[in-house]
Amino acid sequence: MKKRIIYSVLLLLAAGIISCNKSAKKETTMDLFEKGTFGYDLRYLSGKDSLIVLSAPDEQAQVIVSPKYQAKVFTSSAAGQEGRSLGFVNYKALDSEVTDEHMNGYGGENRFWLGPEGGKYSVYFQPAAEQVYANWHTPAPIDVEPWEVVESGKQSISLKKEMEITNYLGTRLKLLVNRKISLIETAGIQSGLDIEMKSGVKAVAYTTENIITNRNDFEWTEETGTICIWMLDMFVPAPRAVTIIPYNEGDENEWGKIVTSDYFGEIPSDRLKIKDGIIYLKTDGKFRSKLGLNVKRTKAIAANYDPDAKRLTVVTYDVDKNAIYLNQEWNPGKDPLIGDAMNAYNDGPLEDGSIMGPFLELESVSPAAFLQPAQSLSHKHSVYHFIGEEDVLNPLAEKLLGVSTYEIKRIFDQ
Repeated sequence: MKKRIIYSVLLLLAAGIISCNKSAKKETTMDLFEKGTFGYDLRYLSGKDSLIVLSAPDEQAQVIVSPKYQAKVFTSSAAGQEGRSLGFVNYKALDSEVTDEHMNGYGGENRFWLGPEGGKYSVYFQPAAEQVYANWHTPAPIDVEPWEVVESGKQSISLKKEMEITNYLGTRLKLLVNRKISLIETAGIQSGLDIEMKSGVKAVAYTTENIITNRNDFEWTEETGTICIWMLDMFVPAPRAVTIIPYNEGDENEWGKIVTSDYFGEIPSDRLKIKDGIIYLKTDGKFRSKLGLNVKRTKAIAANYDPDAKRLTVVTYDVDKNAIYLNQEWNPGKDPLIGDAMNAYNDGPLEDGSIMGPFLELESVSPAAFLQPAQSLSHKHSVYHFIGEEDVLNPLAEKLLGVSTYEIKRIFDQ
């Protein structure tokens, strides 16, 4: 009997030691990477979802995709697990056990949403509700519900989601969403952007192909209301980070106003500059501001430059100059068929002092989806991160944006 008791005690002690070792090993693994690195976020997010990691053959360029969290590209790296994590990851929201009734801002450097946010066709406000923050609710399929993986490989993944949402007119819209995320290797980056990457530049890039299909037995019209694809990229703000948006110059009577800058009140002049065909927005995460460009003004490219992180991020997206783009403003009295094709956002405190991030966003939208039953609409949106010293990033900025990194750094000092 004594032997049996001693044996049982020894088993329990051994189990405790193994358990402690496992826990210590997990902590040690997390401690291998500093917060802010891709390796840290990879391990953190792995505790939340069965992630899909797209990777280049040399494992330097990597991208994290999360099926559970709405098929987001959560973050990426141009330098493997030791490299900087380039997307915004909201640890507070991910660790919270409370579901936010308005929006669960988990983060993600590329997420699929649907528009319009406000207006006559809004899918964020219930019919007849006043369009104010208290009544604003993100549809669950693009906020908290998981997506299904259709196919997954080393450098691409396809996902899908059946959705039902009700718009401000009371129309129940049924749709299928298909989304494919593909890593772009160095040769594809250079040919796709028509650039030459100098030695010393590290890069990670991917393209997303997003398709919505009308699952209703009726056409989506001006009477029923319709939707659009809305892509949003969330990145980490910084004291000297600036969003850069080249635009088509021309008379306002023909091209429309250069920029809509009063989404949340007019943006102060020390935070928004327009000079020589380029719009600059300060993205320090300290002042909530949003701007937009109509389809005629946008050149289908925008960027953000952070000289301290040595990061130049460029996004490109589909634009149809002959299509209708929806108004997303929180005003059902405005014409729903006159809206922006791209937007940029800088986060900041709300009136009560709370803040979701902070983060910055670059956004693009598709044209209005006036679709027959079973008809589809697609929208492509690509993200390119370049990491390097200023002298090797400058030629890329000049070629793609028409302005030097040196000018970008000085723009808010002038």
